[in-house]
Amino acid sequence: MLIRALQLLVGLVLYGAGCAVMVQAGIGLDPWTVFAQGVSRQTGIGIGWVTNLLGFLILLLWIPLRQKPGVGTIANILLVGTSMQATLAVVPPVTGWLAQGVVFLAGVVMVALASGLYIGANFGPGPRDGLMTGIHARLGWPIWAARLTVEATVLLAGWLLGGTVGLGTVLFAVLIGPLVQIALPPFDRRRRATPTPVEGAPAVSAG
Repeated sequence: MLIRALQLLVGLVLYGAGCAVMVQAGIGLDPWTVFAQGVSRQTGIGIGWVTNLLGFLILLLWIPLRQKPGVGTIANILLVGTSMQATLAVVPPVTGWLAQGVVFLAGVVMVALASGLYIGANFGPGPRDGLMTGIHARLGWPIWAARLTVEATVLLAGWLLGGTVGLGTVLFAVLIGPLVQIALPPFDRRRRATPTPVEGAPAVSAG
């Protein structure tokens, strides 16, 4: 349990730091961070604090969807944006296309590794992921349709509010899935908790 808790905390802090690094690269962001940045620019509130606030507001949408948050859900709301805000205070903006590209890719790798850590800890989904699965469970939409609809909506809203949409947005969409698929197995505590069948023993069905 202690290892899982540490894995969750490290993953969430690293996730926020990775998002901040991508912000400072200045070539585009993932849809939710585009939206947070747009709200931040319109309100003057730090993007990390906006991220925390959005996480709380999204959690309220879980109520009609009958989703139940876990410890990881609450920790996500409290830590990701806080880590992002702290990282932005020490990491300066980057200029020059080459440097921006390298820094952005480093941020994507950080987010992927962080995702493997906190998802693998198995303490419950983040508020945004829970929204997608809640729509799927409650409305019967396919997961891909729920994700596409929600993320396209927040991306458009964020862009209209002044969030950064660009090459980085495309790179994130293309790279994050394969990178998380690589990062998750080494940290997946559910797989490690599954006992290895004894050779020659009969298989047991889960029913």
